[in-house]
Amino acid sequence: MPAGFKVVIACNGRQALEVLASQPVDLVLSDVVMPEMDGFELCTRIKAKERLRNIPVVMLTGAKDKRDRIRGIEAGAEDFITKPFDRDEVLARIRMLLRVKELDDKLNYAYRHIARLTSYGEQMFNGFDPSTFVFMEKIDMMVDQIMRKLSSLDDSPEVVVVGVKEDDICRWYRYDMRAERVSRSDMLMNLHQKVAFTRSAFPEMSFYNEYDESSNVSDFVAELEKYLMPISNMVRYASDSFCIIAVNYERNVTSHYAEVLNHVVMQSLFLKSLAAQIKDTQSAFDYMVFALARASEANDEDTGAHVMRVGDFCAELAIRMDLDDGFVNMLRIQAALHDVGKIHVPSSILKKPGELSSEEWKLIQQHTIYGPMIIGGHSRMQMAASIAVSHHEHWDGSGYPYGLRGEQIPLEARIVCIADQYDALRNARVYKKAYDHATAVDIITRGDGRTLPWHFDPRVLKAFVEVADRLDEIYRVSVAAEQTF
Repeated sequence: MPAGFKVVIACNGRQALEVLASQPVDLVLSDVVMPEMDGFELCTRIKAKERLRNIPVVMLTGAKDKRDRIRGIEAGAEDFITKPFDRDEVLARIRMLLRVKELDDKLNYAYRHIARLTSYGEQMFNGFDPSTFVFMEKIDMMVDQIMRKLSSLDDSPEVVVVGVKEDDICRWYRYDMRAERVSRSDMLMNLHQKVAFTRSAFPEMSFYNEYDESSNVSDFVAELEKYLMPISNMVRYASDSFCIIAVNYERNVTSHYAEVLNHVVMQSLFLKSLAAQIKDTQSAFDYMVFALARASEANDEDTGAHVMRVGDFCAELAIRMDLDDGFVNMLRIQAALHDVGKIHVPSSILKKPGELSSEEWKLIQQHTIYGPMIIGGHSRMQMAASIAVSHHEHWDGSGYPYGLRGEQIPLEARIVCIADQYDALRNARVYKKAYDHATAVDIITRGDGRTLPWHFDPRVLKAFVEVADRLDEIYRVSVAAEQTF
């Protein structure tokens, strides 16, 4: 190993290209005059390959012809040394070019990571859905990026360890690359929390290289080796509730590795926090919707359970119709406001045991007009407003308030129409008795003179028949819960 360098010898330019294709090389020292391929062509071919073009090429020649120097420069050579040469001068030039290459490699390495991190961030945020966010799925995705896509081919960690702490209980997971796939397995590890997480004696982001006597994490590494393998280097990020450790990269790690780890971890933790906040906001929103829906029943003889059941019925129907999850979830909540307009209808009419007069019936029908007025025009409540105004419209055009027919009626209102009717048939009113499940289904599917099957969207009616037993189950559970309280 002359002058501290590992030297690989090639007999000619063609053999040199074979060496460059099979192993990493930091600098090429080439004669100009060689058999099969001269130094100018070798240099040109090296610089033509993207993977090799950053390797410095130093050309040696015995000629002092200015044209040879120009040809060498045009071929892309970084330096040109004329024979006879001084050994110390050549070594000094080599060291200088290797330092330049090291800086260039770091720059390219940083650029690759920035590009990949940007792509990773876009992927994380584009696929973000707070309603379906699962933290460990994002961690799996993050580790996959660290072990494969965020790393160059010779610069990925051998193992990644993740610790997640909840309620003072820490669960550890180990990630390995197997058959070109990153796999996760549970890991039994009893690292002391003061060592594993932020409250340890070293910072959130830290890195370690073997034989680095100045490192303040060597005790942590020694403890970690009991559960893994001998550790030559390590990068770690830790917060009060999360810890990730990447060990045994192919080369010594630097603060840059820790920064990369920090970047991807912070994106995942940010999405976790954001999802929790959005879910809290959604929970508060849902609560207020149900509170308003319960208020709408105050003047009627129904309990708040009616509005909840209608939402659950609608969700079952929508699922059976293979509608998307977002629509199903929104329908489940906002269907509860279908009768919110009853707030404006006198309770004496809503609870009247006898037959309604034509004027009283007109007042009852007005609840479909009052509903959207109460709900307002906020875009987030658009479905609720649509349901409130249209859930008494009929497929054949015989409904109210506008006599809409067919697909003029919004889909969500067509679904609520049949769900509301089923629940109304099951419930006892001052003017009617409660029907059992079989009778209610029979009335909806075959008609009784007042309720007719062509009042309903055929597609929704088909779904109703297919999930009728499930609706009965929901009804019976709801009624049992009411009686308990």
